[in-house]
Amino acid sequence: MPYIDSLKVFVRVVELGSITSGGRGLRLTPAVASNRIKELESRLGVRLFNRTTRKLTPTEVGRVFYKEAVKVLDTLEEAEAVVAGFSDHPKGVIAVAAPLGVGRRVIAPLIPKFCELYPDIEIRLRLSDRQVDILQEGLDVAFFVGELLDSNLKQRKIMDCERVLAASPAYLEANGTPKTPFSLIEEGHNCLMLRYPRSPEYFWMVQTEDGLLKLEVSGQYDSDDGDILTDWALDGRGIVNKPRFDIAAHLKSGALVPLLQETPPLPSSFACLYPHRKLLDPKIRLFVDFMAEEGKKHLSDTIRT
Repeated sequence: MPYIDSLKVFVRVVELGSITSGGRGLRLTPAVASNRIKELESRLGVRLFNRTTRKLTPTEVGRVFYKEAVKVLDTLEEAEAVVAGFSDHPKGVIAVAAPLGVGRRVIAPLIPKFCELYPDIEIRLRLSDRQVDILQEGLDVAFFVGELLDSNLKQRKIMDCERVLAASPAYLEANGTPKTPFSLIEEGHNCLMLRYPRSPEYFWMVQTEDGLLKLEVSGQYDSDDGDILTDWALDGRGIVNKPRFDIAAHLKSGALVPLLQETPPLPSSFACLYPHRKLLDPKIRLFVDFMAEEGKKHLSDTIRT
């Protein structure tokens, strides 16, 4: 379906703002993606983009065409999903996003098992601790560990994840062991923060007998990669606030020591998001169901062992 393929390229280029980015998401070289756009413009007899050396923006007719093209692709996707529901062999591509920690330790190991069950399904996994925009980035499913979101997207909670404050023995020997949550601030402890644009984690929430306590902690180091925070904690650079499953092996070995266990951090939800229309697609339902069941088992086993 060359024309449909060209529509897909056009939509992604509009959403991502460049030929290169739009083509990359569809596994096309910039040259091929550019040719698809030119073929589309030739067929329509209009210019769809204003091009400069630095910027690519849709023309007025391009913006109108974009809205209609999205409707066409959504309708086609829904029709294909309905037809696929009658098949015993689901097929197609699922674009998945997940945070680095849970993606590496839970989602990635389970994907080959899923693909063994459904060999005609392709999984494209993208890992990042930043917040993703499912619709803007053309994703089918996005996993996250955090608070359940106020979102128009469909959410499925998989399980609650206990969190723990931890530091290395070397850090505690050099800086002392905090006795209360307020010690983190009053004693100037180096708290390792996960930060990225629009990051919610500029503070820590802990549970006390009197309810939740918000701590405006600070420190020398922050990163948008949760695994780097763990590495810094192991290196004695500060105190980390992580899901227990993420550092279970380090807690077991003694490389990290749990802190303030009577006032632990607020648990996080392990959950996933997907557009409502994806509910029609059997391969999405199969993938989400599989990851929910197997992911919960995997996390529980990780914490116990």
